[in-house]
This record gives sequence, C-alpha cells and structure tokens, in this order.
Amino acid sequence: MAHRFLIKEIALQAGVGVATVDRVVNNRGTVREQTRRRVEQAIKELERQEQLSSVVGRKLNVDVVVEAPNRFADEIKDALEAEIPGLQPAIFRPRYLMQETMRTEEVVAALRAIANRGSHGVFLKARDVPEIADAIGELKRADIPVVTTFTDIPLSGRIAYTGLDNRVAGATAAYLLMQWLRDQPGKILITMSDERFRGEEEREISFRRALRTRHPHLSVIDASGGHGLDAPTEKLVTQALASEKDVVAVYSMGGGNRAILSALDGIGQKPLCYIGHDLDRDNIGLLRDGKIHAILYHDLRQDMRAACQHVMAFHKMLPASTVSHCSSVVVITPENVPEYVAARFRA
Repeated sequence: MAHRFLIKEIALQAGVGVATVDRVVNNRGTVREQTRRRVEQAIKELERQEQLSSVVGRKLNVDVVVEAPNRFADEIKDALEAEIPGLQPAIFRPRYLMQETMRTEEVVAALRAIANRGSHGVFLKARDVPEIADAIGELKRADIPVVTTFTDIPLSGRIAYTGLDNRVAGATAAYLLMQWLRDQPGKILITMSDERFRGEEEREISFRRALRTRHPHLSVIDASGGHGLDAPTEKLVTQALASEKDVVAVYSMGGGNRAILSALDGIGQKPLCYIGHDLDRDNIGLLRDGKIHAILYHDLRQDMRAACQHVMAFHKMLPASTVSHCSSVVVITPENVPEYVAARFRA
C-alpha cells in the first residue's frame, strides 16, 4: 500500500498499534477487515489534512464520534473540514468514527479507547444514557475535553454543547404547521430517529407542548425509532398509520423523509404540510419538488467552528469569551436555500 506517512503517524490517526499498521501497509500476517479499513481510512484522512493544513500552528488531534445516518455524518465531516483552514493558530487533525447505528457499549468502548491513547478533544453525537455520560466523565478525568454536538448530554463532564436550540426548533415547527393548517382538524405524524437522542426529544416535547396549548383539536401519531434509516422508518410509519386516517401534517425530526413519504403514498395519505430538519441532498430535492414544505436548518459550519473553538479555549489557545455562538434555527423554503449549500449538491 503506497503512502508517504510514518507508520507511527498512521497508527495515531487510526487509533491502532504500529505493528497493526505495519501488517496492513506491508500485507504481512492476518488483520481483521474492519481494522484494515480503519487504517486505509486513516491514510485518506492524513492526505486530506495535508491538503488543508498549509499553515504553521499547534496540531490538535480530535476524535469525532458520531451516530447518525451517512447523509448527516457526511454533512458534519464536510462542515468541520471547511472550517479547519481558518482556525489558526490551531491545526486540527480529526479522526472519525461515524456509524449509522451504534450500541451503547460500542460508544463507551470507543470513548474509553480514546481516553487510553490520548486526544486533544472529542466531538460527540450520541444518545443521552448513563453509560455514555459516565464514559465522558472518564475522559474529563483524563483531561480530554468533550463537546457534545447537535444533541446534548448535559449531566456529564462535557465542557460545552454546540448545535441549535432544539426546544426553539420544536416550537417553530408547531408555529409553521399552524400557518398551513389554521383550524383544520386531523392528526399529525411525528417521527424521531431515537428518543434517547436528547435533541430530538427536546424538539418533540416543545412541539407537543405548543400543540396542547394552542391547538388541542389536533392529535399526534408517533412513528419513532427508525434511526433515520429508510427501511425501518418506512416500516414504522406504515405500521403506525395502518388504521389511521386524516393525517394532515408531518413533523419529521430524525430524517428518512423519502421513506416517510413513500409510506404515506402507499396508504393514500397526502398531508397538507410537511416540516423536516437539515439540508442534505435528499431534503433539498424533496423541498424543491414540493414534497417537503419547509426545512428547519442550522449552520453546521458555525456549530463545528464553535466546537473547535471550545477545544482551543480549553487548551488556552483562545480566550473563552471569543468562542462563537451556536447557530440559530432558520426556516428554509424552496426560495431561500443557501447558495453555498445548494452548490454542493448540483449534479
């Protein structure tokens, strides 16, 4: 395997031993396929970092641990790498562990491995459960700062949260739906990827509260738990709506919108209003096709910049007062998709 990096440099990036890297790059001995892929990914990450880091500064190795559908994980990675060149005097070198689903024990094992090998910081998107909170505490005791991103784990040792205010997002979704529905009776379908993601839970609580207070004539059907993945999401929606009629609106908090729309179409339901989250390729297409009426968006680049700045402040490279604020909720329609987002998905 051709490369121009030191074995120990690849090992540090991959989070494995130098002997393992030597076996992979020189095709010696037996290595698990998952480990081989991790080493190959580490080399690609080093190549990207080399292209991004033409400036001189202090190198900060950070671990990005994310449970999310690939479409959103890719958005996080792109946002972080777009910000890295402007984060002087630091040169961030991210190491990624991104999976569509991760068991609690997998997340805990990953965080403990980071604590053992060392890191300048961790950007974490994971469920709010006690075991993961405890693992964050272990990182804190190892003097490794953790920034939770896009969904918080507040009762842990994390140093900061970056991402939108999910309570505001839920209330905004309820407000928007009412502009379409007015006094229209019926049922609202809601979906979360997993209620143990605190961010989505906060959206749901705020959304339901707004409906109870202002629009008690509407009821909610919950089809959550599909992890934002198409097949399980479509199955859950189909099951939830099997004996239901009069679905007048959808609030999709956790993605999988093509699957949700497919399930609705399969049972002949055509909601008057559909609100989603995040501007990935699927959602931009659905928005422009009129399948989704509005997207609640937040600037991922701003959030990842803030995450990096929190780590820099922890290491005394920035005063804490200069850390960027988290992004605000922005309502996106087909007419105001940000150009820098749209340009990335043009065929």
